[in-house]
Amino acid sequence: MTAFHKPPQVDGDGQLIRIGPPLLRQEPDACPAGRALRARPLLVQWPKRTRSEPVKTFSFAPWGNFLDAVEHDGASLMEAVADPENTRRFADAHVRWAEEAASTYLAARAREQSVWSAAGYPATRPVRKQWVGVDQLRAPDGRGADRYERTAWGRQYASEDGSLREIWIPSMASVKRDRPMPEIAAAAHVVATGAPAELPYGERARLSERPGIEPRRVRVIGVGLGDGSTQVLADWDVAEAKRHFDEHAKTRMTRAVDGRGTRPGQDCARCEALSGCSDLPRVSGLLGAHAPRRPRKRRSVSVSDLRAYRDCPARYHLTRVLKLRDAEAENQAIRRGRAVDAWLNERHAASPRTPCRYAPLPDSLPGLSAAELPAALAMIRHHRGRCPLDGLAPDETVEPQRRVVGYDTQTDVVVIADCDLVYTDRGGVVIRETKTASHRFGERRELVRTYPQLALAVLLMACDTVGGDPRRSRIELEVLREDGARLEEIDPFDASTLDLSRRVITELAARWVADETYNPAPAEGFDCADCEARRWCTAARTLPRDRAIRSTREADR
Repeated sequence: MTAFHKPPQVDGDGQLIRIGPPLLRQEPDACPAGRALRARPLLVQWPKRTRSEPVKTFSFAPWGNFLDAVEHDGASLMEAVADPENTRRFADAHVRWAEEAASTYLAARAREQSVWSAAGYPATRPVRKQWVGVDQLRAPDGRGADRYERTAWGRQYASEDGSLREIWIPSMASVKRDRPMPEIAAAAHVVATGAPAELPYGERARLSERPGIEPRRVRVIGVGLGDGSTQVLADWDVAEAKRHFDEHAKTRMTRAVDGRGTRPGQDCARCEALSGCSDLPRVSGLLGAHAPRRPRKRRSVSVSDLRAYRDCPARYHLTRVLKLRDAEAENQAIRRGRAVDAWLNERHAASPRTPCRYAPLPDSLPGLSAAELPAALAMIRHHRGRCPLDGLAPDETVEPQRRVVGYDTQTDVVVIADCDLVYTDRGGVVIRETKTASHRFGERRELVRTYPQLALAVLLMACDTVGGDPRRSRIELEVLREDGARLEEIDPFDASTLDLSRRVITELAARWVADETYNPAPAEGFDCADCEARRWCTAARTLPRDRAIRSTREADR
């Protein structure tokens, strides 16, 4: 247990620690200090920053609104969807998805209730107030905390006599069958030991005057909102729930609360300490765009996000922000590119370090059918002759999927680049991007336009966000095709290359920075049939097929 010190430009109540299952996730790019700060939700940036969103971005919000109306207020789903209070400031396609997801969820729950009732289990009913585990101390402890709150998010139910409690945890498509045990144990412990409470924003939990009936048994149930699949993740008595919490979750909670050290990345966008953090590279004007005309919640963006926005603003909002994706819409090129990329990452991260020419070709690749495998294996075979590990000195560093981050203070946007590979070479730093393709190679002078990731890499390297001797640093592009491969080098310090890269990123980012609606507007040449969210988009359904030309996007995986 270590004392927590408020970061610069952060103020508020640091004596409350509140932690839920998401903070227990062991994500490679998580910021330990940022997670520790998130566990203290009443500490906020000072002066306060805006949290305004022109369009709401919490994926499950309208779905939850509909279920609240149905389960707590007795409305029909049709009535819940028709109530404008439940759909205000949500995109139309988001509402369509939520209606479909709510219907699927209610059917899944009714089905499971019927099965359990037939087996003799008591029926469960919706619980309005959230269960919260609270430990109130008499005086602040070594961390400076005087109150600990444990929460778990999901739909809550209890039997009429209170002996059985359930929490249903949704997944966007199919039930998440590999949910980590620490998260399951943490949720079950909250359900088993928590008291009914309200959680007003910016305040400590308000416990009910009536503590409620302590349960004898708890269930944690996963449910897929796309297909209605369900799985009982935990079915324990209270003693079992406490034991599993002690075995699987307690240590991780301690680690999250006491996290130290910063790691710039995805956590930066929501971090209350960003304005005073000295470890996040600041690059004013990185996106080459003006600040939004109205202050808005800080965002993060990648080139993949900007490409999706270029195809259609609605596609970006639905698939990149809300993560609404119809798996059936994913094409072969995307699956193949992801499979090749995963194999290369695994090989480049292996220890001891071994060039890919010495690794046997795999017999299969995840996500690919037998018919799709030969093309992917041919691409891997062509990579062997261009593997960057071949001839690399053993004292050089190799980092597959390194995340490089820059904070554009002008637009208040955290810009993220997940580089396929970053390695050192005799004092220089090399960023290697590997692309799979079936189309002809583009002209060399337009590489940064054909592959905008390269343009961003140029800007980030030129701004010294990755370090290294500029005389030996470079950017490499490896393009793998079924019938060959090509390796190009780009000098990020060349004036013309730098100027073109700035124009490319500005062209991609300017409209995105200013947009407040994300209305459907497919770009010329983009076929809505390639959009993973088209089933919920009315514009996609009415778009004439003869207007859309199927685009080849293997390079943009």
